[in-house]
Amino acid sequence: MDSININKKVVITIARQYGSGGRTIGEMLSEDLNIHYYDKELLKLASEESGINERLFVNADEKIKMTNLLKVIKSVYTGQLIPPESDNFVSDMNLFNYQAKVIKELAEEESCVIIGRCADYILKDYDNVLSVFIHAPKDYCLEQAAKKVSMPTKELEKYIAKIDKMRAEYYKYYTGREWTDARNYDLCLDSSKLGFERCIEEIKSYIHVRFHN
Repeated sequence: MDSININKKVVITIARQYGSGGRTIGEMLSEDLNIHYYDKELLKLASEESGINERLFVNADEKIKMTNLLKVIKSVYTGQLIPPESDNFVSDMNLFNYQAKVIKELAEEESCVIIGRCADYILKDYDNVLSVFIHAPKDYCLEQAAKKVSMPTKELEKYIAKIDKMRAEYYKYYTGREWTDARNYDLCLDSSKLGFERCIEEIKSYIHVRFHN
């Protein structure tokens, strides 16, 4: 892969269908660009920022409770934190708020790759952000998932559908947008057609053009 120099803070957010390889692409990209990669680490950082038990962040990670789905009140992220004296301090909404606060702080402090967690929406007003959606056909996602998850094909199909449904609902709940809508992202890449390394090259090319490196 051709290397590029990042002369300013650039944040790449990666939303991904399960089995599309989005997480792997993010890891490879961060290594190639020599910048930090944030995935599960965001939960630990949000816990440290808020003082709320990390287990609560893990339990609410990229999924929402059915009771929240049924609420009429809109929960689209606005950026406001709920204070510790409130009964809702450890609510899923406030867990999201603290995670978003960490994501914003990272975007202001360093170049990095951030996986999922509505980072594209949280950082939508930041000029230094490139948002990417990695997707692939069902058969390809099934093939890739089978390399990491050991279960019968039919069960794995259901598992993939369940994970993607949870991610879509989570995204819609906190952003008011459709997770798979291409208009939410700067780049939408089909990993089955490009392969992981070519996806990385396309992202790097976009960085080069967009940020004039």
